[in-house]
Amino acid sequence: MAKDAHFTGQPIFSQLLSFLNKGKIARSTIQFQSDKYYKQFRTYNHLVTMLYATFHKCTSLREVTTGMQACAHRLEHLGMNYCPRRSTLSDANRGRPSEVFEAIYMDLYQELRKYLPDSRTKLNWYKRLYIIDSTTVSLFKEILKNAGRPPIDGKRKGGIKVHTLMKAEEDVPCLVKMTAAAAHDVPFIQGLGLPKGSIVTFDKGYVDYQQYDLWTQQKIWWVTRLRKGAQYKIETRLPISPQESQKGILMDAKIILGHQVHDQVTRTPARLVLYQDQQSGEVFSFITNHTKFNPSVIALIYKHRWQIEILYKRIKQNYPLRYFLGDNENAIRIQIWCALIADLLLKLVQSLLKRSWSFGNLSSMVRIHLMSYLHLLKFLENPDRILINETLTYNKGPTLFD
Repeated sequence: MAKDAHFTGQPIFSQLLSFLNKGKIARSTIQFQSDKYYKQFRTYNHLVTMLYATFHKCTSLREVTTGMQACAHRLEHLGMNYCPRRSTLSDANRGRPSEVFEAIYMDLYQELRKYLPDSRTKLNWYKRLYIIDSTTVSLFKEILKNAGRPPIDGKRKGGIKVHTLMKAEEDVPCLVKMTAAAAHDVPFIQGLGLPKGSIVTFDKGYVDYQQYDLWTQQKIWWVTRLRKGAQYKIETRLPISPQESQKGILMDAKIILGHQVHDQVTRTPARLVLYQDQQSGEVFSFITNHTKFNPSVIALIYKHRWQIEILYKRIKQNYPLRYFLGDNENAIRIQIWCALIADLLLKLVQSLLKRSWSFGNLSSMVRIHLMSYLHLLKFLENPDRILINETLTYNKGPTLFD
């Protein structure tokens, strides 16, 4: 390889690991006593191994261990002096508490979040927008209870539900909780502790009128869809401007949502916006406690909820979450947390680049060149330059057929 600006003394994987704060990892290790029963395979080594498996999309313990053995001479650059065996990695996935990986992710998020926001948007409310949703990761064994009816053949799979709170401008989770797939979504929104003035949007599966009232008292604005069969009474119909009508607004009204809890009838004031999609013609019913936004803005806020669906799609497509390296709940949680850590590192790289990269292509380039000695950012800014230099260098030397 020609000596140019793309060459560096550290592999790409080592450059990604440099964003991790080893001091905070050490404090989390002490807090959860995650190294108590391990002499060589420490928490940091476990994290590096699982990130290697995540970036390379390894689907078995053998792939992980043999892959790391093949590049054993480069492990020192990763801060490791020990290549784990399959049994060692399996035992660690089963025994080391997954909470330490959760703490590592949250510490990394708090440290890197200032680099993530997209400054190109000019919408003031977008910077205060939070999105809530959950996704289910299907398992091949009944490790965690799944939702739905038992199958006809009697063989039931397990599932883990990942509840997520995401700040829209950051495009990464800022809070994650994992439960069995059969668990309800509503408990996740209770006691989130959102900052005053926040805007939160979620689908109609999160129905908790008491929580809606509490958010209104806390000056937190929420936007969701009206659930089918929900009881409400229209108090006042608000006028709709011609501009709003052209954007698909059919009705804007103040309503009272009615609900009954333990034989007590309570009332929740809200705003109802009927919106018709101009392409499909489908009519959507949105409810919110915000009274000053134009009705088209309410519809646009809910439209941004789709961003979290793209997040889930991105994680499931680019990281190995179809095959897990352990058949127990703790191992599954560890692998999901490491996938989120890897996603956060790649989102950071994407935000630091001036050149526009799709996340899928960026993930593929990192996976292919993970252990290559290239300057990651310079290479991604101009990958063609190194290809030309390498072609010229190889053309000058002998070939395999000489």
